[in-house]
Amino acid sequence: MANNKAQHRIAQQSGFTLVEIAIVLVIIGLILGALAVGKDVQRNAEYQKVGNKFIYEWKRSYDGYYQRAGVVLGDSQVAPTNMVDGEKVTIGGQPAATANLNGAVAGVPASYANSGGRICNGQGFAANSVGTGDPAVSVQNLRTLMQQIGNRMPPGRGEGKEDRYVYTDSNGNPAEIQVCFQWNPAGLVHGAGNAMVIRGLTPDLARFLDQLVDGKPDAMEGRFRQQNIAANTTATNNQAGVQWGANNTYNQANPGAATATGVGQRLDEDQVVLVTAIWVMDQ
Repeated sequence: MANNKAQHRIAQQSGFTLVEIAIVLVIIGLILGALAVGKDVQRNAEYQKVGNKFIYEWKRSYDGYYQRAGVVLGDSQVAPTNMVDGEKVTIGGQPAATANLNGAVAGVPASYANSGGRICNGQGFAANSVGTGDPAVSVQNLRTLMQQIGNRMPPGRGEGKEDRYVYTDSNGNPAEIQVCFQWNPAGLVHGAGNAMVIRGLTPDLARFLDQLVDGKPDAMEGRFRQQNIAANTTATNNQAGVQWGANNTYNQANPGAATATGVGQRLDEDQVVLVTAIWVMDQ
């Protein structure tokens, strides 16, 4: 009887078996894995929301302006140039809408002056904020142009700030996107023609949007590219397989270079480096 009581006490004092410990460790691993996957899913959902509810909506607004006005954003309706901000360009020193009536000068981009102004809402962002040659902000206002034609804009950050959107970067810090439009002359690495300019993208978000637009996240190929005002020469021409010129910790000054140069933020709590993208429009 005494032996049975002793055995009972020993059984009560025994710890977890190896099988039980293994099961607990597996459960903990599954929980941690689910948290990691959940974070990636949440970030991708945020990126998808940025693309669908803001960037693509501004593409629709731009196309809607063209359908309503019959010209691209900010162009002259009486003498269109097919250039964003074309209302303000000049030819032969005179406004394009009233000058060159005898056709003495060819109405091609090379003949126009004061072209390429960046149409933003209000201040926009300053000329040369990316590099020398970055265009100046137009006197025309993006929000005013859209309202004058009765065109719908995405809600953005709210009334009066429809051109902006706030999201969370991969380190949990808020970042702001701003949308403008401009005409790019031929011979630039980031593409010629009328384009949407998107400032404030993390490299991850830029690659995600590039994948949505082009099907391939390449910084120097397709209709969605990293802003680069360099001339399209044999040294910097369109070439497949060029990475976006930054990642979450390093900023690459020359997107065509093989490796990143210049150190960005390194710590998990720091703001992720931001880049600017150019999306060439259909009209």
